[in-house]
Amino acid sequence: MTGIDKQLITGLLLAGGRGTRMGTVDKGLQVFRGAPMAMHALLRLSPQVGEIIVNANQHLAAYEAFGAPVWPDEIDGFAGPLAGLQTGLNHCETPYLVSVPCDSPFLPIDLVERLSNALLAEDADLAVAVTIESNGETMAKQSHPVFSLMKSSLLPHLSDFLHLGGRKVDAWYASLKVVEVVFDDVAAFRNINTLQDLRQFEI
Repeated sequence: MTGIDKQLITGLLLAGGRGTRMGTVDKGLQVFRGAPMAMHALLRLSPQVGEIIVNANQHLAAYEAFGAPVWPDEIDGFAGPLAGLQTGLNHCETPYLVSVPCDSPFLPIDLVERLSNALLAEDADLAVAVTIESNGETMAKQSHPVFSLMKSSLLPHLSDFLHLGGRKVDAWYASLKVVEVVFDDVAAFRNINTLQDLRQFEI
């Protein structure tokens, strides 16, 4: 089965967090290999989608310089990734939205194609990336919930969930028909969460 035409998909770069694990700095704007980290993610995602929007809650002008529309959360207080997804869905003008975090400069160049193939094949509401990773002596499934492709028609459902106080991504996903897509390249989903990570992967 062929995937969804990329012109029907909006890419959402999630850059709305506080960056507490990096010393309360704006992670997406930290320089990594000569450019802001979020720019690396944007450049890898951009060819896979029809348009890009950015969710950010601080330094909006810096993100606007990337050349994409920037929208802050509609819920106050850094309410987490679901608030970012709500914002993305609210400003999405295509039938589908794919989200990636701003601290993922290695994200797969076939992310959207593979998620869209699975979403169509399973007639799911949402497709999410997973990897199989070593957990001590065993291998375990690791979900990457903010690497997801969803139908933009989920906006009212998500807004209701948030209005009732829901904040956990996994809890919202549990209420949907979700298909998991296994990716072999664990390193592609590596998040750079700390300044130590930033220095380690700079090489």
